[in-house]
Amino acid sequence: MPFLSLTPQGLMNAPSTVWRFQGLCRNLAFGVICLLLAAAASAQNATPTGLPDAASERLESSANDEHSDPVTRFLSDKGLLDTRPVTELASQMRDKASDLASDLVISAMDFLGVPYRRGGQSKDAGFDCSGFTRHVFERSIGMVLPRRAAEQASMPGMMSVNKAELKPGDLVFFNTLRHTFSHVGIYIGDNKFIHSPRAGGSVRIEDMRLAYWQQRFDGARRVPTLSKSPLNTSAQVDSAP
Repeated sequence: MPFLSLTPQGLMNAPSTVWRFQGLCRNLAFGVICLLLAAAASAQNATPTGLPDAASERLESSANDEHSDPVTRFLSDKGLLDTRPVTELASQMRDKASDLASDLVISAMDFLGVPYRRGGQSKDAGFDCSGFTRHVFERSIGMVLPRRAAEQASMPGMMSVNKAELKPGDLVFFNTLRHTFSHVGIYIGDNKFIHSPRAGGSVRIEDMRLAYWQQRFDGARRVPTLSKSPLNTSAQVDSAP
């Protein structure tokens, strides 16, 4: 902007010069105000930018809490709420069944050498064949079998098992008195079973591949459940060999 001249001509032009100066000041002031407004608007817009993320985090946390409420967390921590996959649970149940069968076989082994006694049902008194299997099943898995061998074979709920599909813990039956299911033992694996044989003998392990047992094999039964049987059986003794 030209300086104000003190010459007569400059004094004549003074009002015009002053007007231009004032206009320039107004423009500068307007520009500064615009800049300040723009800065304020930018600051105001910057503040809420973090809000959506924070709100999203709160919503996500709330959603997680719905699936992890105190009761659910407590049950899960105490092992009362099983959140494992179904396949893992099924595998655990199979392992449990296998473990119980192993316990049954181990329990039967505890009586090796106990003498045979007709009508016997205890270690102290001795065992006949069905008294032995009955005692082992009740002692190891809490299941009460009928008293006689034939009754054990026909017990409701028992599963018939092919010889090629035998598993430890299965009951194996033989015809040793010229009638079916007259003798019983417990399969322990590897084609062997444990039983109380006959008078003068004691609890021992036999090989089912021997001709005597092969010729007299009547079949096998498997207990489908491990719950205690509610059957009321008679006190009749088994006429085992």
